[in-house]
Amino acid sequence: MGISPSEYLLRELRRRRGAAGLTQAQLGERVFCSDSQVSAIETGTKPPTLPYLTAVDGALETGGYFATLWDELVKGDSSPVWLRELIQIEREATALRWYEHSFVPGLLQTEAYARATFRAARTPIADLDQRVTARMQRQAVLAREPSPQLFVVLDEMVLRRSCGGPEVMSEQVKHLLSCAQQPHIQLHVVPLSAGIYSGLAGAFILADLPDGSRAAYMDNQLAAQIVGQPDSVASLGLAWDAVRGEALPLGQTLDVLKEAAKTWAT
Repeated sequence: MGISPSEYLLRELRRRRGAAGLTQAQLGERVFCSDSQVSAIETGTKPPTLPYLTAVDGALETGGYFATLWDELVKGDSSPVWLRELIQIEREATALRWYEHSFVPGLLQTEAYARATFRAARTPIADLDQRVTARMQRQAVLAREPSPQLFVVLDEMVLRRSCGGPEVMSEQVKHLLSCAQQPHIQLHVVPLSAGIYSGLAGAFILADLPDGSRAAYMDNQLAAQIVGQPDSVASLGLAWDAVRGEALPLGQTLDVLKEAAKTWAT
């Protein structure tokens, strides 16, 4: 399988910088950004921008090479590489295990809830509709045949914290109730009574792939990444077992969802 235009651009950024004998920190000094920003762009965590690529062209004396790549090949494919990889994993997975302590998982979000999360993340107005549409399109994986098994563990605060206001939350929790009763979706809630537990360290996704391997995804304030190293994936497998052990069984989870729906409807 060939690489995408965006992946080709990132490979060329790394190759041309290396050929010029520059470290990420040295390039950062020339284009007026930190070495961590250069690293985030070169690894696909952060999408490149035309001003950045123009600055790199100047620093590496590449005659507008990167700006041309962007304009002719990449600008319509500007999502971070990790997101494109995650979408591909979702499409191929036979099972997904998804733990969230802050938001409803993207595959189970309503359009209004998704829009509210992007607004909270200060997504530019010009990009908002496109980002919401892309998220809704990702949910098509749950309608395919055969559909992947989706196992979700949610912290109860996800149901209690307002996102977009009462109307949005009421619709979203009712949607979760409907999802939880579908045969290929198992949803469990970690109750507030659990107190502090290990899952609060961060959200993650584990994906079972058709070849029997596993991949994982996790993010934080600085980066988002696909994890493929066996020891890291195994550690997240143990983390999944821990958060699943804190969660309520299905019947009690449905009771919590119903109660939360009533709270937002009032």
